[in-house]
Amino acid sequence: MTKLEIKPLSWLKPDPDQPRKQFPEDDLRQLGESLRAGQLQPCLCLSDGTIVAGERRWRAANLVGLETLEVKIVEPKCDTEKRRMRIVENMQRADLSGFEQWMACVELLAGNPEWTFKELAQCLSLSPSSVTKIMASSKLTLAWREALRDGKVTLSDCYAASRLPDHEQGGLLALKLSGASRDDLEKATRKLRGSAAPVARLSRVRCPLAGSTTVVTVTGDDLSLADLIESMEAALACAKKANKEQLDIRTAEKVWRDKAKA
Repeated sequence: MTKLEIKPLSWLKPDPDQPRKQFPEDDLRQLGESLRAGQLQPCLCLSDGTIVAGERRWRAANLVGLETLEVKIVEPKCDTEKRRMRIVENMQRADLSGFEQWMACVELLAGNPEWTFKELAQCLSLSPSSVTKIMASSKLTLAWREALRDGKVTLSDCYAASRLPDHEQGGLLALKLSGASRDDLEKATRKLRGSAAPVARLSRVRCPLAGSTTVVTVTGDDLSLADLIESMEAALACAKKANKEQLDIRTAEKVWRDKAKA
């Protein structure tokens, strides 16, 4: 059961158990200015004002001096359902860092130990390959996880490192922190795994969709299949976020173009 209400900001309160821990002020201020123009997505709250999902919107509204927000009052049946609602909403809005995404998935699996990665992916509306990449961080050493937490490495970096045994991950982390690119990490990983097989690369990849006249084209410098997968997953995440924010495709493209220039 849910219902929409307009509530003063003072009524809302953050949930200490939520996965997002970092709230950069510049991002919040930008979000706050967009909220002035209109709130497209309500915050999810319990009946006592505890924020299930939307703390970032609440902080942004406070920062720019708004007085109220639209909230959806939800009544989860248990703590597990509350955690699932919070994580799913944040993941679908692409509001979490790589480390927060990993922690959120770990939390969901802990509450649902019978789930496979495929079932977790279905719950989060993600592709199974995306969940596999996120959960690869569970195979890493503490040093790699701390680097992910601090924003020094990405989930893609972690996925490359996860294919190595613990005693070889330290050298790869040192290479990444010294400024190595993701391609450098891939090459180092293949070398450490004893694979000298060359990776085919293209500057332009055309992917006709089965049963459709649509063709997805990706261009870039020396694209590998791994690059194609990462690019298309990132594009899908951007498209889902734009859909959540109720943007049309022309506006969404302009927003992406402006962000790329910035």
